[in-house]
Amino acid sequence: MGDKIVAIHQPNFLPWIGYFYKIVKSDIFVFLDSVQYTKNSFINRNKVKTSQGEMWLTVPVSFSFGQLIREVRINNVVDWRKKHLKTLEINYKKAKFFYEVFEIVEEVYYSEDWMNLSEFNICLIEKIMSYLGLSCSFVRSSSLGISGKGTELLVNIVKKVGGNVYLSGFGGAKYQEEKLFKNEGISLIYYDFTHPVYEQLWGNFIPNLSIIDLLFNVGDGSASVIRNSGKVEGVLFSPFGKR
Repeated sequence: MGDKIVAIHQPNFLPWIGYFYKIVKSDIFVFLDSVQYTKNSFINRNKVKTSQGEMWLTVPVSFSFGQLIREVRINNVVDWRKKHLKTLEINYKKAKFFYEVFEIVEEVYYSEDWMNLSEFNICLIEKIMSYLGLSCSFVRSSSLGISGKGTELLVNIVKKVGGNVYLSGFGGAKYQEEKLFKNEGISLIYYDFTHPVYEQLWGNFIPNLSIIDLLFNVGDGSASVIRNSGKVEGVLFSPFGKR
């Protein structure tokens, strides 16, 4: 029986390239929708590039303090969908793959009268994966019936989905209790993401934008860009230990 690599992350809105690198390097990707929603985070907004530089695309939401991500509702009083699509059209219509990518985004936006932020985000991620010909097994943490906080929650998720390897960003080394993984026989691996440089519209290259920027400019060739944008360290229990 081989390794089953599990990665875990909140269901973000049109995430950056590094998010998709994390998905590609895992066998099971768990959308962490059962934890508290964070205001002004990437769960309901992300950046795109315009002639004036970076710009936030924000999905308006209605939520109360302490609400879980899966409970957050979209505020449809504002016609955010029309605004988003117009912004993308104005700033990316000259991009090489604008029309084929825009069609996918527009289809998701209007596929239903979205009320749940998490489900909307997950649908976008799944459609992008399909467009790129990439595959991964997706699971929502809210469907697992587990509890715990911090590293304990991560360990419980990995065990519940039958994983034996946890994939983490290097930043996780600052707060994760690595011994908890080791105690449960779960190997811990870290990935080091290097942001790719590709041809963009509007002047000098800007990193860390939504993946939509890459898609409009590179199209389905984005899959290769994503796969080759980092490295995963060997199985270890400390990123600073022997490799």
